[in-house]
Amino acid sequence: MGAQAKYADGALTLSEIREFAAFNSGTQRYIRRSLDIGLRRGDPLGIWSRDIVESASIRAQLRIYARLDNIRAVVPDDSGLDRIEPFMAPLVTMTAFDLGQGRLDSFGSYRFLYERLIGAGVRPWLPGAFCAAASMPHLHPELRRTLLQSISEAAATAPGWSNREPGFYPEWVDKVDVTALPH
Repeated sequence: MGAQAKYADGALTLSEIREFAAFNSGTQRYIRRSLDIGLRRGDPLGIWSRDIVESASIRAQLRIYARLDNIRAVVPDDSGLDRIEPFMAPLVTMTAFDLGQGRLDSFGSYRFLYERLIGAGVRPWLPGAFCAAASMPHLHPELRRTLLQSISEAAATAPGWSNREPGFYPEWVDKVDVTALPH
Protein backbone atom coordinates (compact mmCIF):
# COMPACT_ATOMS: atom_id res chain seq x y z
CA MET A 1 0.00 0.00 0.00
CA GLY A 2 1.40 3.38 -0.95
CA ALA A 3 2.00 6.25 1.42
CA GLN A 4 -0.88 8.19 -0.18
CA ALA A 5 -3.37 5.36 0.51
CA LYS A 6 -2.17 5.01 4.12
CA TYR A 7 -2.57 8.76 4.60
CA ALA A 8 -6.10 8.66 3.15
CA ASP A 9 -7.08 5.74 5.40
CA GLY A 10 -5.67 7.55 8.44
CA ALA A 11 -7.42 10.79 7.55
CA LEU A 12 -10.76 8.98 7.07
CA THR A 13 -10.42 7.13 10.36
CA LEU A 14 -9.58 10.39 12.11
CA SER A 15 -12.70 11.95 10.61
CA GLU A 16 -14.75 9.00 11.97
CA ILE A 17 -13.25 9.56 15.43
CA ARG A 18 -14.16 13.26 15.23
CA GLU A 19 -17.69 12.38 14.14
CA PHE A 20 -18.09 10.04 17.11
CA ALA A 21 -16.66 12.65 19.49
CA ALA A 22 -19.32 15.13 18.33
CA PHE A 23 -22.14 12.90 19.61
CA ASN A 24 -23.40 13.54 23.13
CA SER A 25 -22.21 11.18 25.86
CA GLY A 26 -25.49 9.23 25.98
CA THR A 27 -25.34 8.60 22.24
CA GLN A 28 -21.68 7.57 22.47
CA ARG A 29 -22.48 5.15 25.28
CA TYR A 30 -25.41 3.66 23.36
CA ILE A 31 -23.31 3.20 20.21
CA ARG A 32 -20.54 1.44 22.15
CA ARG A 33 -23.08 -0.76 23.95
CA SER A 34 -24.84 -1.58 20.66
CA LEU A 35 -21.56 -2.48 18.98
CA ASP A 36 -20.66 -4.76 21.89
CA ILE A 37 -24.02 -6.51 21.48
CA GLY A 38 -24.08 -6.57 17.68
CA LEU A 39 -20.45 -7.58 17.21
CA ARG A 40 -20.57 -9.97 20.18
CA ARG A 41 -17.81 -8.20 22.08
CA GLY A 42 -17.46 -9.06 25.76
CA ASP A 43 -20.32 -9.29 28.25
CA PRO A 44 -22.78 -6.48 27.44
CA LEU A 45 -24.90 -7.06 30.56
CA GLY A 46 -21.85 -7.04 32.83
CA ILE A 47 -20.31 -3.98 31.20
CA TRP A 48 -23.30 -1.77 30.42
CA SER A 49 -26.07 -2.59 32.88
CA ARG A 50 -26.38 0.02 35.62
CA ASP A 51 -29.83 -0.95 36.89
CA ILE A 52 -32.77 -3.28 36.30
CA VAL A 53 -34.27 -1.06 33.60
CA GLU A 54 -31.04 -1.00 31.61
CA SER A 55 -30.68 -4.77 32.06
CA ALA A 56 -34.13 -5.27 30.54
CA SER A 57 -33.24 -2.93 27.66
CA ILE A 58 -30.01 -4.85 26.97
CA ARG A 59 -31.86 -8.19 27.03
CA ALA A 60 -34.40 -6.82 24.56
CA GLN A 61 -31.60 -5.48 22.37
CA LEU A 62 -29.90 -8.90 22.42
CA ARG A 63 -33.14 -10.45 21.10
CA ILE A 64 -33.58 -7.79 18.39
CA TYR A 65 -29.91 -7.93 17.35
CA ALA A 66 -30.15 -11.72 16.92
CA ARG A 67 -31.39 -10.78 13.42
CA LEU A 68 -28.10 -9.17 12.46
CA ASP A 69 -26.52 -12.25 10.88
CA ASN A 70 -29.57 -12.67 8.64
CA ILE A 71 -29.63 -8.98 7.74
CA ARG A 72 -25.92 -8.99 6.87
CA ALA A 73 -26.45 -12.05 4.66
CA VAL A 74 -29.19 -10.46 2.55
CA VAL A 75 -27.98 -6.87 2.03
CA PRO A 76 -29.10 -6.22 -1.57
CA ASP A 77 -26.41 -5.16 -3.99
CA ASP A 78 -28.95 -3.56 -6.29
CA SER A 79 -32.43 -2.14 -6.09
CA GLY A 80 -34.27 -5.28 -7.24
CA LEU A 81 -37.61 -5.18 -5.47
CA ASP A 82 -37.65 -8.95 -5.02
CA ARG A 83 -34.65 -8.74 -2.67
CA ILE A 84 -35.81 -5.80 -0.55
CA GLU A 85 -38.48 -7.38 1.68
CA PRO A 86 -36.33 -9.99 3.47
CA PHE A 87 -33.79 -7.25 4.13
CA MET A 88 -35.79 -4.09 4.84
CA ALA A 89 -38.44 -5.56 7.14
CA PRO A 90 -35.96 -6.75 9.80
CA LEU A 91 -33.75 -3.68 9.25
CA VAL A 92 -36.68 -1.32 9.88
CA THR A 93 -37.74 -3.34 12.94
CA MET A 94 -34.23 -3.18 14.40
CA THR A 95 -34.01 0.53 13.56
CA ALA A 96 -37.39 1.17 15.22
CA PHE A 97 -36.12 -0.53 18.37
CA ASP A 98 -32.92 1.54 18.46
CA LEU A 99 -34.70 4.82 17.78
CA GLY A 100 -37.26 3.94 20.46
CA GLN A 101 -34.47 3.71 23.03
CA GLY A 102 -34.09 7.49 22.70
CA ARG A 103 -30.28 7.53 22.47
CA LEU A 104 -29.80 7.87 18.73
CA ASP A 105 -30.98 11.43 18.25
CA SER A 106 -30.11 11.97 14.58
CA PHE A 107 -29.62 10.26 11.25
CA GLY A 108 -25.88 10.80 11.67
CA SER A 109 -25.67 8.79 14.88
CA TYR A 110 -27.89 6.07 13.40
CA ARG A 111 -25.81 5.87 10.23
CA PHE A 112 -22.58 5.75 12.26
CA LEU A 113 -23.87 2.77 14.27
CA TYR A 114 -25.44 0.81 11.44
CA GLU A 115 -22.47 1.12 9.08
CA ARG A 116 -20.47 -0.65 11.77
CA LEU A 117 -23.14 -3.20 12.71
CA ILE A 118 -23.89 -4.28 9.13
CA GLY A 119 -21.12 -2.96 6.88
CA ALA A 120 -20.61 -0.45 4.09
CA GLY A 121 -23.08 -2.22 1.78
CA VAL A 122 -25.98 -1.04 3.94
CA ARG A 123 -25.38 2.67 3.23
CA PRO A 124 -27.87 3.05 0.33
CA TRP A 125 -30.62 1.51 2.45
CA LEU A 126 -30.15 3.50 5.64
CA PRO A 127 -32.13 6.64 4.68
CA GLY A 128 -35.21 4.57 3.82
CA ALA A 129 -35.00 2.38 6.93
CA PHE A 130 -34.39 5.41 9.13
CA CYS A 131 -37.31 7.41 7.72
CA ALA A 132 -39.65 4.41 7.96
CA ALA A 133 -38.72 3.72 11.59
CA ALA A 134 -38.63 7.41 12.57
CA SER A 135 -42.22 7.76 11.30
CA MET A 136 -43.63 4.98 13.46
CA PRO A 137 -46.27 5.76 16.07
CA HIS A 138 -44.37 4.21 19.00
CA LEU A 139 -42.16 7.30 19.03
CA HIS A 140 -43.28 10.52 20.68
CA PRO A 141 -44.32 13.06 18.02
CA GLU A 142 -41.58 15.49 19.05
CA LEU A 143 -38.94 12.76 18.74
CA ARG A 144 -40.34 11.80 15.32
CA ARG A 145 -40.03 15.43 14.24
CA THR A 146 -36.46 15.74 15.53
CA LEU A 147 -35.36 12.50 13.90
CA LEU A 148 -36.95 13.21 10.54
CA GLN A 149 -35.56 16.74 10.46
CA SER A 150 -32.07 15.38 11.15
CA ILE A 151 -31.71 13.69 7.78
CA SER A 152 -30.27 16.08 5.25
CA GLU A 153 -31.47 16.36 1.69
CA ALA A 154 -27.99 15.26 0.59
CA ALA A 155 -28.20 12.07 2.68
CA ALA A 156 -31.72 11.30 1.47
CA THR A 157 -30.96 11.87 -2.22
CA ALA A 158 -27.30 10.81 -2.55
CA PRO A 159 -26.49 9.63 -6.08
CA GLY A 160 -23.95 7.11 -4.74
CA TRP A 161 -22.34 5.73 -1.61
CA SER A 162 -18.84 4.78 -0.60
CA ASN A 163 -18.09 1.08 -0.31
CA ARG A 164 -15.20 1.72 2.11
CA GLU A 165 -15.73 -0.12 5.36
CA PRO A 166 -15.58 1.98 8.54
CA GLY A 167 -12.18 2.06 10.23
CA PHE A 168 -13.14 3.19 13.75
CA TYR A 169 -15.20 0.95 16.04
CA PRO A 170 -15.55 2.63 19.45
CA GLU A 171 -15.62 0.31 22.43
CA TRP A 172 -15.67 0.30 26.23
CA VAL A 173 -12.58 1.71 27.90
CA ASP A 174 -12.09 1.15 31.62
CA LYS A 175 -11.46 4.23 33.69
CA VAL A 176 -7.82 4.84 34.49
CA ASP A 177 -6.60 6.40 37.71
CA VAL A 178 -4.37 9.10 36.23
CA THR A 179 -2.79 9.76 39.64
CA ALA A 180 -1.31 6.25 39.52
CA LEU A 181 0.36 6.76 36.14
CA PRO A 182 4.13 7.39 36.05
CA HIS A 183 5.04 10.99 35.35
